[in-house]
Amino acid sequence: MILLRFKNNYTFTCAFLTACYTGMRTGEVLALTWDDIDLEKQIIKVNKTVYAKKKDDNGRWYLGTTKTEGSCREIFICNTLKVALKNYKENQGNNKGLYKKSYYNYYLEEIKNKYDKIIEYKIIQLKHKSKNRKQVNLVFTKRDGKYCGIDILKYPFKIIHEKLNIKKCRFYDLRGSFATKTLRSGVKIRNVADILGHSKIETIENYYISSLEETMKIASGIFEQTVKSDVINEIIKYLPEIYKE
Repeated sequence: MILLRFKNNYTFTCAFLTACYTGMRTGEVLALTWDDIDLEKQIIKVNKTVYAKKKDDNGRWYLGTTKTEGSCREIFICNTLKVALKNYKENQGNNKGLYKKSYYNYYLEEIKNKYDKIIEYKIIQLKHKSKNRKQVNLVFTKRDGKYCGIDILKYPFKIIHEKLNIKKCRFYDLRGSFATKTLRSGVKIRNVADILGHSKIETIENYYISSLEETMKIASGIFEQTVKSDVINEIIKYLPEIYKE
């Protein structure tokens, strides 16, 4: 339903599918650059997240390290997602040709602490090309290239909540769905933890194992069907016993 409603919003649907097929965090998905994605090897390198700070003349979006050190990881791109990303990238390239000079471009400004160590990068619009400013190719932007960080999800989810009447729905929930479905399919919990970027499997156990109750119900139902018989159906009626003299 959601994908059909936004089938013409290529940025949203491709970001949606990326989260759906990888279990990446919201900030990780929207921090992606094309340098992070190797379509040939079918790998996404997760090494940063995006967040907002107080807005100034140069915007408010920053790229920083992932949630934890263990969150830096490589995720396999399935064939469906590969096709989606490939077509999206081609569409983005067409838009660049269409908008030409009015297309938004960006570079990263290093933000250092008092010890001269880089702690984050600020995403700033590149208005004039410069050898000292390396352009960054952000993946999830508007049609004209404008980067809006996680705000690009606001309007779609307003429609999802108010028009589609799906109240309890967040972009982040796709991460939980990925974890639950992969666990149900038999993938080992350690592997799921690695894909999600959790160093401790306890995190998976605390947040996702409880959701497998439905799976247990399904398993019970499947077993019921395999041993179903008229004899059992007759026996379980447990009719009152009739004693003969």
